[in-house]
Amino acid sequence: MKRFLALLSLLGAVAFAAPAWAEEKAVAAEAVAAAVAAPAAAVAEAAAPAAAAPLVANKGDNAWVMLCAALVILMSIPGLALFYGGLVRTKNMLSVLMQVFVTFSLISVLWVVYGYSAAFTEGNQFFGVLDKVFLKGVTIESVGATFSKGVVISELAFVIFQGAFAAITCGLIVGAFAERAKFAAVLAFMVIWFTLSYIPMAHMVWYWAGPDAYIDAAAGEAAGKTAGFLFQKGALDFAGGTVVHINAAIAGLVGAYMVGKRSGLGNVAMAPHSLTFTMIGASLLWFGWFGFNAGSALEASGGAALAMVNTWLATACAALSWMLAEWLIKGKPSMLGAASGAVAGLVAITPAAGFVGVIGAIVIGSLAGVVCLWGVNGLKKLLGADDSLDVFGVHGVGGILGAVLTGVFVDPALGGTGVYDYVANAVAPFDMTAQVIAQLWGVGTVIVWSGVVSLVAYKLVDIVIGLRVPEEEEREGLDLTSHGETAYHH
Repeated sequence: MKRFLALLSLLGAVAFAAPAWAEEKAVAAEAVAAAVAAPAAAVAEAAAPAAAAPLVANKGDNAWVMLCAALVILMSIPGLALFYGGLVRTKNMLSVLMQVFVTFSLISVLWVVYGYSAAFTEGNQFFGVLDKVFLKGVTIESVGATFSKGVVISELAFVIFQGAFAAITCGLIVGAFAERAKFAAVLAFMVIWFTLSYIPMAHMVWYWAGPDAYIDAAAGEAAGKTAGFLFQKGALDFAGGTVVHINAAIAGLVGAYMVGKRSGLGNVAMAPHSLTFTMIGASLLWFGWFGFNAGSALEASGGAALAMVNTWLATACAALSWMLAEWLIKGKPSMLGAASGAVAGLVAITPAAGFVGVIGAIVIGSLAGVVCLWGVNGLKKLLGADDSLDVFGVHGVGGILGAVLTGVFVDPALGGTGVYDYVANAVAPFDMTAQVIAQLWGVGTVIVWSGVVSLVAYKLVDIVIGLRVPEEEEREGLDLTSHGETAYHH
């Protein structure tokens, strides 16, 4: 009996103790789980801000792009101004300097007011929107994409770099109708053409969502649909063969027709008054063009170095090929020929600079010198336009040549970089035929677009202001009659 009572007591003790033991076990388990979860939560909490942290501009890339923007400005003033100024007669030197200088100033202001916003914001395939007028929302913390994932630059650096491009493009047009256009007409035309031709071409060719949007195939497809029209077509233009050179050249050619030929052309001597200034201007253009082309990489990278080497090499080849061809044809090499050849090489390599290897640069530059020599002689006669300073013969012909050959020499088999696939994070398989067709889309689009806009713009300005100065003022020279000054006092 005693044993039975002892057994019952033991069972009762166990029964009463079990809930307490289970509760203690549960509490202990919760404590262990909390201990395990705490570091994981801490890691997750620490990782969340890091993942969401905004990208910070690289100081080296920023410095490079800002320096290149200054170099592009140097190309306009004084580079382009002196190159053009030396090619006109003494009585019109100051007028050309004035037109380039004030056009640069005018477009710089318009770029900040609405140009940047309309060119480099997401809108449709042809224009952006006006969310960033007067650079609204663009601060010292704002960043813009480059061509590498996770790498950005200050948006303000990008604003001035692209603004310098817009300004020199408009300045290039001046050479086509030099020595006879009204100053007010020039400025009025520039406002219309900049708004309706330069801005949409920049958007069509260069606007895209940036590499970080291409995280997978679906995201890449969605991002691609927000890009500009020619970007979607696959047209390559590293630094402005279509946007800058062909665009301006077509506007210049239409202007030469609309304004008419210079009074006395063919009967009056119209030789350049200072090839010294022209050579200095060409040299400043060459120097500044390193910013124009190499800066378009948007990073201080190997790609920028490639563009810089190609700009140096193609220009030298073009200067030599133009000079040698002229030497064979005319019996003597000329300073004007060498300088013009250099500019032709700069123009032709511009769309290809960061895409082709040195073999491509040599071929493009060498061909540019010869083809553009034909452009300012044989083709100019066929067209019958008085393109005073050969804007179309150099920038149009050279730009078309370079744009098309970019589609050939970008081929990795020919030393080019190929076309990068940001979804696969590798160079894509190359199809030369498809790429050349894409390049032709770019060339054809800019010819038609700029041609139509230019024709309408010149006609409107002619109706409202008049394009041309009176004949007596043209004979006296625009320096005195338009500006009341002279370039020289002897």
